[in-house]
Amino acid sequence: MKKIITLSACVLFLMIITIPSKVVAQTLTAADIQTQMVKDWERAKAYTISYLNTMPAGKYSFKAVDSLRSFANQMLHLAEGNVFIMSNGTDIKTPSWFGAEDVEHSPTAQSKDSVMYFVVASYDYCINAVKNFPLDKWGEKKKVFGFEATRYALMTKAFEHQTHHRGQTTIYIRLVNVRPPQESLF
Repeated sequence: MKKIITLSACVLFLMIITIPSKVVAQTLTAADIQTQMVKDWERAKAYTISYLNTMPAGKYSFKAVDSLRSFANQMLHLAEGNVFIMSNGTDIKTPSWFGAEDVEHSPTAQSKDSVMYFVVASYDYCINAVKNFPLDKWGEKKKVFGFEATRYALMTKAFEHQTHHRGQTTIYIRLVNVRPPQESLF
């Protein structure tokens, strides 16, 4: 009896895995990609704000080692990178603070409130740029730093850059004995 039940279970299992399942493919449009990119930038903004709120205000000048950026410098670099790379991809007018001074190294930009302002403004800029840059131009090629890339690729490089620098600050937060925010993929 045990052999019959085991054999029946094996046969049923084989039938289930060999029956073809129906997969329906849908066309992915440029508008779909744009919508997803906006959602990703909005999620990244919220996630980065949680990092900014997790690091104690008195620890924004903390450096993991002397030769590295402080937490504030990392986040300000992230903000300037967001605007710089996205503006190269889209040619959309940058915020008035961008390029006026080296925000990352400005002594008046190092407080939690200032860092929060510049970081949030940079994400708002990127979200607006993705929403408003004409889809028919996403495939155009540009040269940046001697490399040729599509405008779409530059927009994704901006996203990659902010992810990299936010990720670096995880160590800073841990080194001041605070638990960093939980990952936020969706």
